[in-house]
Amino acid sequence: MIRSIEWKSGTVRLLDQTRLPLEEFYIVTSDAAVLAEAIRSLRVRGAPALGIAAAYGILLGVQPFCSSDRNVFLDAFETTSALMASTRPTAKNLFGAIERLKKIIQREKNASADSLYRLLEQEALAIHEEDGKMCDAIGRNGAVLVPDPATIITHCNTGALATGGKGTAQGVITTAFDDGKKIRVFADETRPLLQGARLTAWELQRHGVDVTLITDSMAAMIMRWQKVDLVIVGADRIAANGDTANKIGTYSLAVNAKMHGVPFYVAAPTSTIDSSLASGDAIPIEEREGNEIANGFGKRTAPAGIKVFNPAFDVTSSELITAIITEKKICYPPFVNSLSRNLATG
Repeated sequence: MIRSIEWKSGTVRLLDQTRLPLEEFYIVTSDAAVLAEAIRSLRVRGAPALGIAAAYGILLGVQPFCSSDRNVFLDAFETTSALMASTRPTAKNLFGAIERLKKIIQREKNASADSLYRLLEQEALAIHEEDGKMCDAIGRNGAVLVPDPATIITHCNTGALATGGKGTAQGVITTAFDDGKKIRVFADETRPLLQGARLTAWELQRHGVDVTLITDSMAAMIMRWQKVDLVIVGADRIAANGDTANKIGTYSLAVNAKMHGVPFYVAAPTSTIDSSLASGDAIPIEEREGNEIANGFGKRTAPAGIKVFNPAFDVTSSELITAIITEKKICYPPFVNSLSRNLATG
């Protein structure tokens, strides 16, 4: 299985996803600023992986101060936590990981800098390990929803590259495939940065899955022409009512699925659910630079000086979602009730 990010004796090793599928290049760094830049520039991406990266980034930021006075260590912790929080606003897992480390600081009021560092390192490694286990459980839970044979449409990338394990939505697909089911996948290209073309198609092809690449705008016609059994996507943040933020283009895919009577599933760990937000209207949506559209991959495809709107995510209304697959259970509407019960389950 691909390891998109790893903690290696005080350094972080991550696969630079901006170079895929042409080159497998790994960045090795002990600098929190380098890791923060990697998050911003999507060298590491995917909500679960961002949580892992943020935790490791904080370790890098405080590492030089393990032998310092506790207050100096705490200042470094606060500065690095703020740096990681400033990188990308939408993914709940990123902020959840920061909060988990903050709770250790708040709990261990008398611990030395060195002891705090060791506790933070244990927690960061636990976040990574837990995510791998959650991916396995999501895959098992979701695979029961996949018929045999099955034709599936997916959007963006939700595999090992985006997580600490086998993936969320893509983990459901590969689990069903490994169970012996005959799976055919149509992978949306996922404009403007082509995560579906560069990453999902690459991962599924390596796994041996029958995958066909399509542009985002082809999905509706595929649903009309083919017998599509389900659409499955991941999530970067899920509100209490089930409204789901995911890569831009997910909302239109859900509308098309509804129109064509195709079940639309979201697969995400419980850590992606933000019960503090009543609906998707409150989810912060990252807006990225216009050059990603007008001058994508170094080639200008639009007039110089053109205005560009480039939100990285959209919000799919809960009424368009058939079910939300978590590591604990499959949640069905009304999501206000089922997601709340899911969070309450140990």
